[in-house]
Amino acid sequence: MDSRPDPRDDARNPSTGAACEPDPAGGEPPPRWKLIGPGLLVAATGIGAGDLVATLVAGSRFGYALLWAAVAGVVIKIFLVEGAARWTLATGHSIFEGWRRLGRWTSFYFGPYILVWGFVYGATAMSASALPIVALIPKLPVIGDIEIVTQIPLGVFAVLTGLIGAALVWLGHYRRLELIIAALVGLMFVTVVGAAVVTLPNLGEVLTGLIPRIPEGGLLYTLSIAGGVGGTITLAAYGYWLTEKGWSTPRWMRVMRLDNTMAYVISGIFVIAMLIVGAELLYSAGIAVGEDDQGLVDLADVLADRYGEFMAVVFLLGFWASSFSSVLGVWNGVSIMFADFFGAARRLPEGHRDRGIGGRYYRFYILWLTFPPMLLLLLGKPVQVIVAYGVLGSFFMPFLALTLLFLLNSRHVPTTWRNGWALNLVLGVVALLFLVLGVNQLIEAIAGL
Repeated sequence: MDSRPDPRDDARNPSTGAACEPDPAGGEPPPRWKLIGPGLLVAATGIGAGDLVATLVAGSRFGYALLWAAVAGVVIKIFLVEGAARWTLATGHSIFEGWRRLGRWTSFYFGPYILVWGFVYGATAMSASALPIVALIPKLPVIGDIEIVTQIPLGVFAVLTGLIGAALVWLGHYRRLELIIAALVGLMFVTVVGAAVVTLPNLGEVLTGLIPRIPEGGLLYTLSIAGGVGGTITLAAYGYWLTEKGWSTPRWMRVMRLDNTMAYVISGIFVIAMLIVGAELLYSAGIAVGEDDQGLVDLADVLADRYGEFMAVVFLLGFWASSFSSVLGVWNGVSIMFADFFGAARRLPEGHRDRGIGGRYYRFYILWLTFPPMLLLLLGKPVQVIVAYGVLGSFFMPFLALTLLFLLNSRHVPTTWRNGWALNLVLGVVALLFLVLGVNQLIEAIAGL
């Protein structure tokens, strides 16, 4: 497949201020490995510990019956992220600028959402990254024998995780972030996929899981795997990372699609690997694990019992890589989105430094993700904040799908890059799927009062 952008494509180049990759239309294309970048960030950021647990539990309860839903989820994310990126490349505007064209109501939703989301997610992400460290330390030689180290509470490691994440993205060096995320994804791939290989899956049963069916009591798990795995607000960050990469015109459309597809194929492999582990290691033996992040620590213990301590250590490293990649991706990508939103609210023009990576508002949101959530780590999560988080968060994915449906059929997009009937149908189905999931999450949030 030729990954070079088509020189006949519309080459309108807005002023972004980003350092561009070499334009392949003017000569030899860059090496293929350089074409993989922003998609890997959005996929790795979106696959956190919670997603791995949800898939693991589904595998432990239903075996391979929901494998097809995991594959469908990958396809759904490819379409959604491609739509957000196509808007940015075709128009030269960020996704938030697109939302503004749909009316002020989008800002009234997005503003409170990104603040509440960041407050709660910051604590969740830091805790998820600290949990495998706390479980891993007693298993390490020498370090595991030092009592003072093994007694360090989870909260201390959570705070350190937030501080390290903030420091790594503070200056806004995109290339450095891309390299770190690539290393973490490599670690995730070796450990998570390795765990699946070690369990010696029955390939015949794996293939039967590709036949669409919903087992009894599995509807919500089906919807969650198909629609919930692989990120929420971070999907919309993809367009901003494209700009930082230097892919900022329609000439990069085909490269973007290759990048996006390959990234979500990789994320699909992670999800399928966890489903295999759940089906082979837990379902067949009737073993239950926790349905929160502790479930991955439980799985590490099962792996230790079955295959030895070394396997548990390897898996906990993969658990940490999955969680910490989400910290870095969110601390960077969602901070850029906030800077764009708040800069627009302050009536700063597009391309202004403070509306982008490394600016004042970008750094403010990094601090917002890092320090206020530490209060939640100390005091627990106030019910009112959790309900607000659930209400606002449950409707972000249908919000994204529906707004993309309107934007990609609007006069703001050149005719060449508008949706056809097939894409409209897909986005319509996706919007309906996420609306059902959103209503269910809303009910759960209210029921938890």
